[in-house]
Amino acid sequence: MKKRSKFAIVVILLAIAAIYYYVSIPAVNIHSAQTWFFVMTLFVVLIIYYAVRKRVTRVELGTNKILRSMIGLLVVFGIVYLAGSVLSSPIINAKKYQKLMKVKTGEFSKDVKELSYDRIPLLDKDTAALLGDRKMGSMVDMVSQFEADDIYSQINYKNNPVRVTPLKYANLIKWFTNRREGIPAYIRINMATQTTELVKLKEGIKYTTSEHLNRNIYRHLRFAHPTYIYGELSFEIDESGVPYWIAPVKKYNIGLFGGETVGKVVLCNAVTGETRTYDIKDVPSWVDRAYSADILVQLFDYYGTLKHGFLNSVLSQKDCLETTDGYNYLALDDDVWMYTGVTSVNGDQSNVGFVLANQRTMETKYYTVEGATEASAMSSAEGQVQNLKYEATFPLLLNISKEPTYFIALKDDAGLVKKYAMVNVHKYQIVAIGDSVSQCEENYRNLLGENGIKKAEKDTRDVKKITGKITKIAQAVIDGTSHYYVMLEGSDDIFDTSVVDFIDIVKCEVGQTISLEYKEGDKANTVMSLKTETDKESNTQDKDTENINK
Repeated sequence: MKKRSKFAIVVILLAIAAIYYYVSIPAVNIHSAQTWFFVMTLFVVLIIYYAVRKRVTRVELGTNKILRSMIGLLVVFGIVYLAGSVLSSPIINAKKYQKLMKVKTGEFSKDVKELSYDRIPLLDKDTAALLGDRKMGSMVDMVSQFEADDIYSQINYKNNPVRVTPLKYANLIKWFTNRREGIPAYIRINMATQTTELVKLKEGIKYTTSEHLNRNIYRHLRFAHPTYIYGELSFEIDESGVPYWIAPVKKYNIGLFGGETVGKVVLCNAVTGETRTYDIKDVPSWVDRAYSADILVQLFDYYGTLKHGFLNSVLSQKDCLETTDGYNYLALDDDVWMYTGVTSVNGDQSNVGFVLANQRTMETKYYTVEGATEASAMSSAEGQVQNLKYEATFPLLLNISKEPTYFIALKDDAGLVKKYAMVNVHKYQIVAIGDSVSQCEENYRNLLGENGIKKAEKDTRDVKKITGKITKIAQAVIDGTSHYYVMLEGSDDIFDTSVVDFIDIVKCEVGQTISLEYKEGDKANTVMSLKTETDKESNTQDKDTENINK
């Protein structure tokens, strides 16, 4: 009976350990703090079980060899863990931490090109989530079964800034009834045009965060690689639109637990579950996010604060720099770069520069640009529309006329973008507001000229002529001025005519013949002169009258 009871206890303990492993899925790795805690917890359980089983008294605690051995091993594990933590810390290894990230000095106007409107990401994650939820609400056949996940990874897809997120099962019952076919679609949002698409798949996504058994993506990755310590997962799509999970594998460069970077990346096909492991230097170029923004910020903070050792970073803080609160993303050369400002540790209200860090390669560039912090720029933008009580999003750094410029979206109470703002980094009192990006940029360039920062550029466009019948005409109001947009027979161009300059445009109708002089523009041609049939008839009558008088 005793042997059976012992065997049953062993089986129960093994079952508990197996359940714990299946639920918590720790990495079996000496660098994992979770592994150390699991082993020490197991020793505590065994010590308690043995003491209760043998009814060990307080007097016997010091004499029982088995109990003393187990307690001794527990103490050894605890000491090794504490020693490893201390010896891996920046306190002792300040120079090693400072050199984890290699930072180059960049040239702003050269590295950060002026972007066209269709490449500027206008939405933040919260607004993207609102658009995703709205899209799901319109899909009657799916909304009762699935919800949009809250991942919304920002990537470059075919040279466009987009956010993507998979769907997830609405609840446990919906998971049980739909898991055979999997999740049928993912959401893709163009950050520049705000176009929201529900991309349906031929075969459903089987591996996801909302799975409860072996196809849960975290459990699937753990069983595939029991020793890997994974970082933050992201959801991406390749150039063909195939969904993948991107799982960075942590690398510890200093001691047991210190100097965290990324050594490998595991790519998991979200449909089939197939995994491939790449060294960080060999990751496919379509992958945009191997390093999370948080780890890049932490690595730069080590670089900026530990130049003269740990004590200097705490006491005198000479030459210490740190990142500002918050970050954003910028698309450059088909990669996603994390952007954040840099300020002195003393906590003044100005930036001394900013950082761009590549989320795939960890390539990092520092730019010396003195000016306002992002928080100051956000306050300036909100101050321009304080009557509307719009809220500013975290800025995106753009190059406008070779001037470092904060680009900010202004949202209403519902979280929707209503206006845009551009704030000069050097002089954050220069703030331009617009209902569209183009209008905001035009206002901003005008302010740069008015403040002597930028000389007015000469308009070198040629004046062209065209005559034809009006096929379409529409009215709009821009900055309080009425404009008529006209299309003529035989031309696909749009001609922008200001009512202030050409009042006769009000008399024009579809089918009427007019003559225009214009200069070509990006979206619409600017009308320089306007003549209608009535004007021509008047000129002819005037000439006839002159001849009769003569």
